[in-house]
Amino acid sequence: MDTLGTLKFPLVLRDLKSHNSVPMNHNPDDLIMLFNDLFRETTRTVLVRGSDEPEYLPATEAGGAAQIIFAHGYFASALHEISHWCIAGAHRRTLPDYGYWYCPDGRTAAQQQAFEPAEVKPQALEWLFAVAAGSRFHISVDNLSGGGAADEAGFRRKVRAQANHYLEHGMPARARAFFDTLRSFYGTGETFEHAWQEESRRILSHAPDTDIKED
Repeated sequence: MDTLGTLKFPLVLRDLKSHNSVPMNHNPDDLIMLFNDLFRETTRTVLVRGSDEPEYLPATEAGGAAQIIFAHGYFASALHEISHWCIAGAHRRTLPDYGYWYCPDGRTAAQQQAFEPAEVKPQALEWLFAVAAGSRFHISVDNLSGGGAADEAGFRRKVRAQANHYLEHGMPARARAFFDTLRSFYGTGETFEHAWQEESRRILSHAPDTDIKED
């Protein structure tokens, strides 16, 4: 089922900069290896390091592979773009950027109100992926040039609630496979629950990143 298909808003897939702007200590080449080993043959999709903004490109020829291109080699960008792919339905995955068009930073209040609900599910998955990888997650409402968040505190609560829903009731199949692969590779299986509770407190308290040591 295409969970994004009913949205009538120009969902931004290339305009997620505030939580993708700082390179992580984790090596994105590991994500490329893990993702491609898991999905290259089964879904004909590969993860690709980009030099500019993120983009999704469907296969252009029979037997070719779709490409999830993440921004500037950033670990967090790779997790975010994978999250969008895990949610997109079969038809959406045949369209460039899943059929959505670009809406730049500087959105109006009405546009931002539509943007934030569209980001709840992908950011919830990205957060779970980040904790599974032992990396830092930065929640983002991304309207730095506009009027800011429509409801930042509410957005944080909704993303946490959605992530908890995924943990309790299950993730989309591709997301679950990648999540389990991350936990196995990074050895976080036994520590995930504790780390998740700590991360939940950090995000909901809106603690500045500078107050917490980077990994």
